[in-house]
Amino acid sequence: MSSTREPDGLADLLPQWHRLRDAEGGEPLRALLAVIAEQADRVRDGVAQQYDDWFVESAAEWVLPYIGDLVGYRPLPGYERVLATGLRDGGLPDASRRRLAEALAPRRDVAATVGNRRRKGALALLEELSDGVAGWPARAVEFSRLVAHQQPVKLYGSGSAVADERRRGRGRLVDVRDGAALDLAGGPFGAVARSVDVRRANSRHRQGGYTPAGVGLFVWRLRPYSVTHSPAYCIDRARSLYTFSILGNDTPLVTRPEPEPSVTHIATVDNVPAAIRRRQLHDRLADYYGPGKSFTIRRDGHDTPVPLADLVVADLSEWRYRPKRGQIAVDPELGRIAFGSRSAPRQGVWVDYHYGFGDELGGGEYPRDDRADAGRALPPDVAVYRVGPGQDFRRIMDAYGAWQHDRRAGRCGPDGVIEITHSGAYQEQLDFDLDPGDRLELRAAEGTRPVIRLLDWYSNRPDALNIRARDGDCAPSERPRMVLDGLLVTGRGLNVSGPMGELVLRHCTLVPGWSLEPECVPHAPEEPSLVLDRTTACVQIDRCILGTIEVIGDEVSTDPLAVHLRDSVLDATGHDREALSAPDCRHAHAVLYAHRSTVIGEVHTHAVQLAENSIFTGLLHVARRGTGCLRFCYVPPGSRTPRRYRCQPDLAGAGDAARVRPVLRDERYGTPHYAQLSAACAEEIRRGAEDGAELGAYHDLYQPQREDSLRARLADYTPAGTDSGLFFVT
Repeated sequence: MSSTREPDGLADLLPQWHRLRDAEGGEPLRALLAVIAEQADRVRDGVAQQYDDWFVESAAEWVLPYIGDLVGYRPLPGYERVLATGLRDGGLPDASRRRLAEALAPRRDVAATVGNRRRKGALALLEELSDGVAGWPARAVEFSRLVAHQQPVKLYGSGSAVADERRRGRGRLVDVRDGAALDLAGGPFGAVARSVDVRRANSRHRQGGYTPAGVGLFVWRLRPYSVTHSPAYCIDRARSLYTFSILGNDTPLVTRPEPEPSVTHIATVDNVPAAIRRRQLHDRLADYYGPGKSFTIRRDGHDTPVPLADLVVADLSEWRYRPKRGQIAVDPELGRIAFGSRSAPRQGVWVDYHYGFGDELGGGEYPRDDRADAGRALPPDVAVYRVGPGQDFRRIMDAYGAWQHDRRAGRCGPDGVIEITHSGAYQEQLDFDLDPGDRLELRAAEGTRPVIRLLDWYSNRPDALNIRARDGDCAPSERPRMVLDGLLVTGRGLNVSGPMGELVLRHCTLVPGWSLEPECVPHAPEEPSLVLDRTTACVQIDRCILGTIEVIGDEVSTDPLAVHLRDSVLDATGHDREALSAPDCRHAHAVLYAHRSTVIGEVHTHAVQLAENSIFTGLLHVARRGTGCLRFCYVPPGSRTPRRYRCQPDLAGAGDAARVRPVLRDERYGTPHYAQLSAACAEEIRRGAEDGAELGAYHDLYQPQREDSLRARLADYTPAGTDSGLFFVT
């Protein structure tokens, strides 16, 4: 083909005489050839892709099951239905589409099918399958080596009985003097033998597996996320007590996984994101502490960490333990730090550590590759004002003032970006006043998680983060736009007022209840995280964690606000509290759109236009039932909703309503398993989405599909007669 991938490529190949005649008639021929060129380019791309589809490394996602069929790879039943649902045009975002395809037919798994058959029965292969099929790090354990049994005896010479040296340490009784072994007993790294357990390892009820034919695959589903150069939180200045988490809550530290040295290596505690135990840290402190390792402590503004010799591992429950002079006590299971007497830091404490969480929700240092939202991408010449150590600005409001000055002086356009380049805490009064046409973005730089702490600045009025649109008669397209990206806001909420055009929250955390107590209890559970006060803003919330949304508006002279909730957790800190409403529990003058989200609390709103693959733990009550739709959702009995399609517990019936309900593993923000479905949750909820995934904010993890794929591969690659099963550590 001779097309040039330009809209006018074919038209430029015409003789000049034809182009002149076409220009005289308004260029209808050029427009026709542009359409033909577009289709010709698609055909050419399809022909080029056909060659790439012969190889598993470059084939398209939909081709992988067919390549796998050639080598005997068997995808899960229903793969075609799920793939067609998730990959249809206008369906999921690109990142979710790739995650869905990899969960059902992983490229690495298809490519390694033949080689894996030759290694059938190897423990290292089972760990490799877990990472390749489900993306979960794992450790394979042969239970037969942990079953207590009598030692074999051999007779030598004059009748003396001598135990076989080769099996003396296998299956022996517990040594109560070995504290390290007792601390790991019963877990994936335990070496203490136990009696036979006749329950099967793959039992759906209560797992056993400690038999001569038992094999267990221990998997970690929580991911390790890093926090670097973050200030620690001081609980008690008089006694110099700190927490690793800047929110002041207890955060268990996890191991920073190290890559395994070879494909035949069996995973150890250093190769998986396991929670760090006190005994384990005491015995191997040098392996976990230091730059580039699991955690680091710095003090008084020094770049070098505190010396390893000054650290002591202790149980800081109730803060009873007091370190000696010059010592620093660390509790990895609670994420606490205590300094000894007369050694208190004078200029603060900074920490690097890793914590476990289910997915990339809220503020974090993980990559955010979907920065350009669906509405509008930033122009390439946008003015960027960077805030942080070594940058032009040290405070956010200084950068905002510079942008306002340049905007009015005509040195920049209406678009502005304030980028925070450091994972520190910014404690300042934030008030953004936007003029018509302004488009401002406050974001975190890649690899950072800045924290905005809103303190008590005023004694006679609230101290929220205020976004105000100045009054002015302007077209709706000229109304100001504000974007918050990658931030963690604590201490107060967000207040939006005035004729705003759009408010976008991406990968942000507005701490439910404003702040946390040490046990992750919300400090102000009834206070809202987002107040929409007489504004016209269209709210876009994408992959966020936030508390109550309160809408204050004129229900007579204004239209309802549009609130779009995608892949997020809306947490009212209680099922009987209002997650979305107006003051005094009245109906919010808003229209809700909920996609793959978890709402903890009640929703009282004007209407729900569309809710799909979502969970509402509290009552859902809408004023207008004649508009909108709920599909593949859970809503509690007694809710007033628009028409429903395949929702729970409607499909289960009145008799199973008590059983078919969402059971969350933990409902307190700050805990590792926050808002995740429990293993005891009904299958109608765990697989209740339209594509067979779970309902709620963790839908795009496709954990049911990953689990089924891993169980199928585990059955394929373990020897016949072996009792194998999955054991979820997290």
